[in-house]
Amino acid sequence: MLENLPCSSLRHNSLTIEGYSRAAVQSYWRVPELHIGFELGGSPWMFMGTQTFLVTHGHLDHLAALPVFVARRRMMKMEPPVIYLPQQIVDDTWKILRAWQRLDRGRMTCELIGVNPGDQVDLSREHRFTVFETDHRVPSVGYIVNEVRRKLKPEYHELSGNEIRDLRLQGTEVTAEICTPLIAFTGDTAPAGLDSHPDIYRAQILLTEMTFFRPDHRREKIHKFGHTHLDDLLERADRFQNELIILAHLSTRTHIDEARRRLRKALPDSLREKVHLWI
Repeated sequence: MLENLPCSSLRHNSLTIEGYSRAAVQSYWRVPELHIGFELGGSPWMFMGTQTFLVTHGHLDHLAALPVFVARRRMMKMEPPVIYLPQQIVDDTWKILRAWQRLDRGRMTCELIGVNPGDQVDLSREHRFTVFETDHRVPSVGYIVNEVRRKLKPEYHELSGNEIRDLRLQGTEVTAEICTPLIAFTGDTAPAGLDSHPDIYRAQILLTEMTFFRPDHRREKIHKFGHTHLDDLLERADRFQNELIILAHLSTRTHIDEARRRLRKALPDSLREKVHLWI
C-alpha cells in the first residue's frame, strides 16, 4: 500500500475515524465501518476502496482531488464512486470533471448527487444521513450519519410471538423506527452551523472545525469568512452531549503545540476528556 499522504486514525467504540485536515491545505476523512468518506481535498491510496463520499463545499482544500479519485478508481477497474455535495455546485463540478476528461483522455465516470439542507438519504438498510445547513463563504452543508433500527412498539411488548405475527398479517405496524446519530460532520462553518440541527450536539462523534483559537484572533472576521473560534465552542460547552469531539482544520498560521496548550488551559472539565485535537 502506498503511503503518499498523511493520515491519522482514532478508534471510538465500533467506529474508526481516519484522515487529515489543515486549513488551506487538504481535508479528507473516512469511516471504514460505514463505508463512507468526507471531503476530497486529498486522495490517499488507502481511501480508494471507499466508494461513497460526502462533500461539504467546493473549496480546493476540500474537493480538489475529485478528478484524481475518480480517475484512479476507473484505472483500478472499480465501480464509479458516488459523491454527495451541495446542489448549487453540481453543475460546476461536472464542468471541472469534463475539462479533466479532455486533458487526461480518460472518462471521468462517477455519480454526483446534489443535496440540500433537510434531505435524508439512505446509505444502507442500517444507515441514513441527514443534511443540515452550515455557514460558510460558499454554498455548504453538513452531514449527520444515523444508525437506523426498527424496534417493537412498547404497547406490544407483552404479546407473544404468534400474536405479533397475527397483527403483522392484519397489516398492523408493530415496530417503530429508531434513529441514533452516530457522526455529525460540519466541514467548514461559522458557529451558526453548529446550531442548525439538534443532533449535531447529540451524535456520538462530532467532527467539526476549530480553525482559530488565539485570544487575539478577531471573531467577527473569523465568522465573516465562515470559520469557528475556540471561544465559540466554549460558549456552547453545556450543549455538547457527544462522547467524542474532534477539532480539526487548524490554521496553518498557528502551531499545533500552541493549540494543545491553549486547549488544556481553556477547556472546562465537561469537555476536557472528550475533546481530541486532530493532527
